[in-house]
Amino acid sequence: MDTPLSINQDPARRDPVRWNSVAGIVGFLAIVELTSGILQGYYTPLMTDIARHLGIHDADVNWFEAAQLMVSALAVPLLASLGDIFGHKKMLLLSAVVTALASWAVVFSGSFTTFLVAWALQGVYAVWLPLEIAIVFSRARKLGIPGPVTRRAAGLLVGALEVGVIAGALAGGALIGVFGGSVPLTMTIPAIATTICIFAVAFGVPDDGERNGARIDGGGFGYLATGLLLLTSGLSFLRINGAGSPLPWGSMVLGLAVLYVFYRHENKQADPLIDFKVLFARSMWPVQLTAGLFGVSVLGAQIPMSTFARTDPAVNGYGLGLGASGVSVIIGAYVLSMLVGALLFPVAARLVGAKATLVSASALVGIGYLMFLPLHASLAQVLANMVVAGVGSGALIAALPAAAAAAAPYHRTGMATGLTNAVKTIGGSFASAVFGLALIGQVAGAASNTAVENTAAPLAGYMIVWAICGGTGIVCALVLFAVPRNALEDTALAGKHR
Repeated sequence: MDTPLSINQDPARRDPVRWNSVAGIVGFLAIVELTSGILQGYYTPLMTDIARHLGIHDADVNWFEAAQLMVSALAVPLLASLGDIFGHKKMLLLSAVVTALASWAVVFSGSFTTFLVAWALQGVYAVWLPLEIAIVFSRARKLGIPGPVTRRAAGLLVGALEVGVIAGALAGGALIGVFGGSVPLTMTIPAIATTICIFAVAFGVPDDGERNGARIDGGGFGYLATGLLLLTSGLSFLRINGAGSPLPWGSMVLGLAVLYVFYRHENKQADPLIDFKVLFARSMWPVQLTAGLFGVSVLGAQIPMSTFARTDPAVNGYGLGLGASGVSVIIGAYVLSMLVGALLFPVAARLVGAKATLVSASALVGIGYLMFLPLHASLAQVLANMVVAGVGSGALIAALPAAAAAAAPYHRTGMATGLTNAVKTIGGSFASAVFGLALIGQVAGAASNTAVENTAAPLAGYMIVWAICGGTGIVCALVLFAVPRNALEDTALAGKHR
């Protein structure tokens, strides 16, 4: 009977020379992920300043998030699949160049339209982690130890990402004052960081040599682009126009119809952009479904958490009544717990196996958010909930692309790892729209809450958010039991793809 690798059985531990052969590459990739974290954390405390700089209303800032999510949802599966065709390093380098150019364009944009376009193009950075995992997995496969090395590298890379988020958030809030309130000057820092990434990839990351010899599926890309654009636009319209408008529902139905045509088209192609035979394999579909459901909480729940913490309990009867610094404490605890989860992931995978680690991490996310339902009256309770959810979230961010790489044929590694981020983004977009409706009382039951001040969301709305996030986490844990036993372990990988 096959059993998960123990500490003593782990070949990466027995032969550190083989880890050392990839450690240098992981070091350069960590620079890229550190920059990814800076991009995700740096701008957050500057949003009001950016709105004043562009002369727009605070509510219009939401368009930046919507546009970037749309670009990410489209760019990630495309560039990841092109990585399988032309090389993962080439696509990582290309995405770094595009992100750097977009970051510099953000600095010099003086109007809403140019800033929106530049900000949206920054969303290409979402493909970095999937491509990095594909590069490491390819290198480790040639050493005969793809699983342990990839999991260890994934934990370190996500750890670098979370450090970047913390550093970026602290730096962004501090440097706006140092630079005398100059928004363009303050935004040069992430632009410089993304420029450094280009050199890190160009000179520090070797070409993995993996090519699948496929042709570019131009028709498939057209269908996918149109379908995702309609679907994500519909989700944005749902958040902006509300559930009573026919525009979002029509857009989403049309988008789903186009994606069905895309599915039929792909099944007829010798070299599909997305290989649905691989996607629907028993070892793959639970991983991808988990990624989509995980996006609900990791991308959709943070703004509701911030607004709940700022709500005044003396006026509304709930909330924490915190200022911006208090909210920063919660965000900091969450990000630090994610860092811990990412670093614990390879350790846990060695002890109990990759599948059990995925199940446990998903359960932690679900439990953490379900704890909010009875426990949300004090800062201590909220921090405890966020730490539990954060440990699970950090482990999942590292585990999902590594698991997808393990479950995919070697010539489809980039496609598989890229899909984890793409479906996670779509899950986050859907959650953002639904949570927005819940917090303005448009979801059934939310409006029945006791009267609150005009600007505060109803408590029932927050209950819906927490219940959905907790429920999706538990569903992920259950879905992952469908993965065949040891399918993600090296004992299975050794014979599956030879």
